[in-house]
Amino acid sequence: MIDRYTRPEMGKIWTLHNQYNDWLKVEIAIDEAWSKLGEIPSSDVEKIKKNATFSDEGIAKIESVTHHDMVAFTRDVSKSLGKERKWIHYGVTSTDVEDTAYGYRFKKADRILKDDIQKLMDVIAKKAVKYKKTVMIGRTHGVHAEPTTFGLVLARWYSEMKRNQKRFDAAANGIEAGKISGAVGTFANIPPQVEKYVCHKLGIRAQEISSQVLPRDLHAEYIATLALLATSLEKFALEIRHLQRTEVHEVEEHFATGQKGSSAMPHKRNPVGSENICGLSRVVRGHMISAYEDVPLWHERDISHSSVERIIMPDTTILLDYMMHRFTNILNDLDVFPERMKKNMNLTHGLIYSQRVLLKLIDDAGLTREKAYDAVQPLTAKSWQNGESFKKLVEDDPTISKYLSKKDIDDAFDYHYHIRRADYIFKRVGLEK
Repeated sequence: MIDRYTRPEMGKIWTLHNQYNDWLKVEIAIDEAWSKLGEIPSSDVEKIKKNATFSDEGIAKIESVTHHDMVAFTRDVSKSLGKERKWIHYGVTSTDVEDTAYGYRFKKADRILKDDIQKLMDVIAKKAVKYKKTVMIGRTHGVHAEPTTFGLVLARWYSEMKRNQKRFDAAANGIEAGKISGAVGTFANIPPQVEKYVCHKLGIRAQEISSQVLPRDLHAEYIATLALLATSLEKFALEIRHLQRTEVHEVEEHFATGQKGSSAMPHKRNPVGSENICGLSRVVRGHMISAYEDVPLWHERDISHSSVERIIMPDTTILLDYMMHRFTNILNDLDVFPERMKKNMNLTHGLIYSQRVLLKLIDDAGLTREKAYDAVQPLTAKSWQNGESFKKLVEDDPTISKYLSKKDIDDAFDYHYHIRRADYIFKRVGLEK
């Protein structure tokens, strides 16, 4: 991933140097396990732990001849050792080391992503509570519907992130796995105790059965989960983009001192952060397709997945880390305009209360739904076409005034009715006790 979208802590996990370093950790853990089984002298293991090193440049030079990165790695490490070098890569195949190291690296990446998720959820929760009763118009099909609150919008985000968090924890548990079971997964040249020891030492689980590689449905599930997380971020960011439009202007990404919105138009304040989130989400979802196509491999393995994963595994985790961090900051600093929200509610001359009038005619006056609907709809059309107050039309209509008092009509046009169950919803979502 390019530096622009790479945060240092996550980027460091996926460097080539760190890959070799983690491979060496796995190799040493394998030898420690062999030693505990009495197969390798403990003195040799101590020499390996003390002296084993590698050179990125040295590995690259050897690989230019071998065209095999694991062979190049083991040969370069062996150069730093004496006779004990014979125990490097003893009884294992390349993917025993590579996939197990992958599981270990994912564990480190997941620690960052879990923290990212929680931080975003904390900000959403704080903002939701703050704006719980901040009334705004709810929109369906992009058109004014009925009143809601900005806090309820954020509460939906929080609930969605709870689901994302649960899905992520499950997918992370799947991907944080290792296998030390040999060329076709049969433990022919290495006992299961070695795998158990290595995985336990690295803090990952041992996959119950594998071929030469870990089953790639684990990786597909993981990338799909990250893609769904990215899509949630896009959904949230898209809402901010809509609400920041000049004609709406109910929220706005905070515009910092010295920030520029356009090279040509000095007045511009654009939702560039949210647009960035939407764009990067497309990249992450694209990786999901590649991960799914990596699942079917020939027999006990082929190498068609390897080149794909060298790109999508680092890039997906790096991008999601960047996206969550950036969107958390956007939301934390978001400018919210409650008065504009109230003003926008009046753009449709009170038409947003049409259902309340309809239901009052049914509930209080006893009209059939058809008769009540036919009494209200013509007034909504007149209000919309002529820009007249819908409430005044209702009050002046002889049919409706025959059934509803002024008090009834005033009550029908009170937005508090629509948001009266916000406390109940917040408790159900888990935002308040």
